[in-house]
Amino acid sequence: MTSRRQREYHRAVQYDAVVIGAGHNGLACAAYLADAGRSVVVLERGDAVGGAARSGRVFAGFDANVSRFSYLVSLLPAQIIDELGLDVTLRRRRISSYTPSGNGGILIDEGDPEATRSALGPDADAWDDVDELTRAVAERVFPTLTEPLMSSDAFRRHVGHEEAWSALFERPLGELLEAKFTSDVVRGMVLTDALIGTFTHAHATDLVQNRCFLYHVIGGGTGHWDVPVGGMGTVSAALAKAAESRGAELLTDVEVTQVDTNGESATVRAADGRAFAARQVFANVAPSVLDRLLGAAREHAVPEGAQLKINMLLRRLPRLRDAAVTPEQAFAGTFHVNEGYRQLERAYRQAVGGRLPDLPPCEVYCHSLTDHTILGPELQAEGMHTLTLFALQLPARLFRGDPEASLTAAGSAVLASLDSVLAEPLEDCLADPACTEVMGPLEIESALGMPGGHIFHGDLQWPFAEVSGDVGRWGVETEHPNVFVCGAGARRGGGVSAIPGRNAAMAALADDHGRHG
Repeated sequence: MTSRRQREYHRAVQYDAVVIGAGHNGLACAAYLADAGRSVVVLERGDAVGGAARSGRVFAGFDANVSRFSYLVSLLPAQIIDELGLDVTLRRRRISSYTPSGNGGILIDEGDPEATRSALGPDADAWDDVDELTRAVAERVFPTLTEPLMSSDAFRRHVGHEEAWSALFERPLGELLEAKFTSDVVRGMVLTDALIGTFTHAHATDLVQNRCFLYHVIGGGTGHWDVPVGGMGTVSAALAKAAESRGAELLTDVEVTQVDTNGESATVRAADGRAFAARQVFANVAPSVLDRLLGAAREHAVPEGAQLKINMLLRRLPRLRDAAVTPEQAFAGTFHVNEGYRQLERAYRQAVGGRLPDLPPCEVYCHSLTDHTILGPELQAEGMHTLTLFALQLPARLFRGDPEASLTAAGSAVLASLDSVLAEPLEDCLADPACTEVMGPLEIESALGMPGGHIFHGDLQWPFAEVSGDVGRWGVETEHPNVFVCGAGARRGGGVSAIPGRNAAMAALADDHGRHG
């Protein structure tokens, strides 16, 4: 017989809203809903909140709090920080990037425009032109991300820049880069923003590279990428505090296995037998995962991440071949490695052909140069530093046959690619041989539940309504009127932004107002 206690355990607990997934977007969604007086529970399958926006001490014996997955902030609006009263400090970097080239390189130093122009050489004017074009778009587009969707025609009028519209929204990005820049190196420097987190090339006709580029250059209305002081975990911790202080309940170690809905009410079931009843459900999971939970039998293009992440702790920064630039300058911004225009294309073609790129393009950044607080006092005194490496054009398909061997081979190839532009092997600078953490798409999928390790949950979408029925909506709605997507897979999702979390809450609250207003 079933005991009374067991019956109580399996009986659905009633809430106004259930949020599935305690990544930063789920936490933001919960905070806004709770602030509006809704009873909210957030269910997280892992043992901690934060999802991809969290930090951890991953190197045994070393007091280094590393941003394990996402590592910089660009898309988080000041509006959300202010509305939720988040205790978050974002620090601007003076150095935007450094790109080695032979025994020299190109340093983009926002504190010294003349030196930057000199480094860019013949492409200096074109660099300024493209920067002016993207900033004009950013100023117009970024504020719309927290508003209802416009039609494409209204959005075009709002952008109000026909050259930018053609170059960024209608024509493959490669056409702009080849028309503007003469240098293979400079073309590649710009193209990397179109490839981070996706698997494509400069002339793809589906324009997925343009969409990715757009989200990388509009952040804050300026395109700046900032350092979260204390590590990325401070962003999620602030959102968790905002949610809990408003009354939201956060539960970890709860794996959701099923969502049942009739459009008016829903029941969310967990692997341990618990059930949670709610008027509305908010899914901070990939759309393909939500469909599985709903039992929807539809065909999905399988998302495929294309990146490899390596976290490292160094005794000191490595020496450069370029005597005119210090390691502290070079690694303070984005350090481009074998990301020339032709090499990015070559790596893509090799990966499409089923082979590991011979020189995987990657980029590196040193958090501790901008924010030393992620290191304990002893590590600071010893001059140690963290390095975060993000490799491109390494799709999940390359790792599925023999995951362990493939990850080892890819990690070695990426580090060899980095060594190829340094004056000494990076291995000589490690704090300890064990101070590397290597994660490919499959490891990211396992750790975070992102299908194929795709950090955006799927290809990014345009930030406007592409069908007339979506005009005035929020890009988070599903076919079920009481189920919303509140994660990176929403329209205007991707990156550490909390935008889809906020937009899902706004859509639900607007729906409630429409029903009862």
